[in-house]
Amino acid sequence: MKRLSQAPGATLVVLALALTGCMVGPHYARPSAAAPPAFKEQAPVNFKEAEAAGWKQSQPGDAYSKGRWWELYNDAALSELEEQVSVSNQNVLQAEAQYREAKAAVSVARAALSPVVTTTPAFTDRESGSGGGAGAASSRSFNLPLNVSWEPDLWGNIHRGVTASATTAESLAANVGNARLLYQAELAQDYFGLHGTDGEAELLTRTQTSYEEYLTLTRNRVSAGVASDLDVAEAETQLYAIQSQLQDLGVQRAAFEHAIAILAGKAPADLTIAPVTLNNPPPPIPLGVPSELLERRPDIAGAERQVASANEQIGIAIAAFYPSLSLTGGAGLESSSLAKWFTWPSRFWSVGPEMAETLFDAGRRRGVVAEQRAAYDGTVAAYRETVLTAMQQVEDSLAALRILAGEADKVEQTVQAATRALNISTAQYRSGTVDYLTVITAQATLLAADDKAVTLLTRRLTASVLLIEALGGGWNASQFPVK
Repeated sequence: MKRLSQAPGATLVVLALALTGCMVGPHYARPSAAAPPAFKEQAPVNFKEAEAAGWKQSQPGDAYSKGRWWELYNDAALSELEEQVSVSNQNVLQAEAQYREAKAAVSVARAALSPVVTTTPAFTDRESGSGGGAGAASSRSFNLPLNVSWEPDLWGNIHRGVTASATTAESLAANVGNARLLYQAELAQDYFGLHGTDGEAELLTRTQTSYEEYLTLTRNRVSAGVASDLDVAEAETQLYAIQSQLQDLGVQRAAFEHAIAILAGKAPADLTIAPVTLNNPPPPIPLGVPSELLERRPDIAGAERQVASANEQIGIAIAAFYPSLSLTGGAGLESSSLAKWFTWPSRFWSVGPEMAETLFDAGRRRGVVAEQRAAYDGTVAAYRETVLTAMQQVEDSLAALRILAGEADKVEQTVQAATRALNISTAQYRSGTVDYLTVITAQATLLAADDKAVTLLTRRLTASVLLIEALGGGWNASQFPVK
């Protein structure tokens, strides 16, 4: 037997070990993206209104930084529903399963860095001769081989494959955070929409009571001979219209409640939400600067990880231009007797290096490299577009909050003026100086203003949820799993 240092493949083995880790291809650097020093739109100055409703500016940052952004609204029922999204929402669970699948693929890719050892134990009993008589000869063989194969990572293509799998897994981990944020935000919007219909129902119920009183008034005036039956018909028309609208709100509320149940991972029959009237304005939300979105938005982080994965694919394609080396070896025990199986003469071994290089492929490898570079450029463009879209979403939500806050002030003034107009027209109707049509007009104006105020509050709360979602909902790139 030759010593290992004299074996023909020893030099190649040493060379392979020395060259392993010599990567070819581009080094990765995060692509640049638009990040202005400040947002164009500013947060609405509604802190006075928020503090009057019991909010404190020190609270939002604490809750936001923990990722439990719904605690900003100080609503126990909302918090309970939001907690169920992470554990019961089927879309979130699907995203988590996809991440676990990608995470397992990293282990599969990493295994290619290590040798593969196989064994095929065998026992052979062979008999030669005719008829199995005295002239027959038999032989037995006990074989326990161990076969080793290994492809050294001379040019880093295997390491790049591992890195590509790892960055893909990180991208899917970000997708889990993005899915969780998406459905939590959708639940909050539906929750405020549901209670917005409760506010409209409460308004219409109050209006119905008022219209019933007006109907009684007109009937009394008709009985007294100071009004016509036309006034009664008009009062009845107003009352029945309100009652119809009140019933119709049940359709919207039921749809919101069913949607919330699905988002929380429940069957609609398993969830009932008690009616609540919205009163509090949106709380102050920590804004930060645009550059922080690159770390706080899971979709941006996921898009950046896809760029990193595409970069590794370029290196893998370039490595195909270089020769590959495969090392195979075998060793084991072979004997005709079990008693002699473990003796020194029963041993055997072999080693055989093999190097391969493609001499001509009609430009295939060059085409693959060009294909991967184009794919990389596409992921860079997608990443930058994701960043720009994030900026737009933040600006849109900020503008909506600012404009709606100003509109709410004007609507409040409208409600006060319409209330005064209704009181005056009612007094004039009682005194007989105006007809009932004047009262009806004042009633319709006040109802429209009141309904606008309820709708605006719902829209402002929904816009605040959209702003939180656009800012990342407290998510941070530090939540990426450790490789």
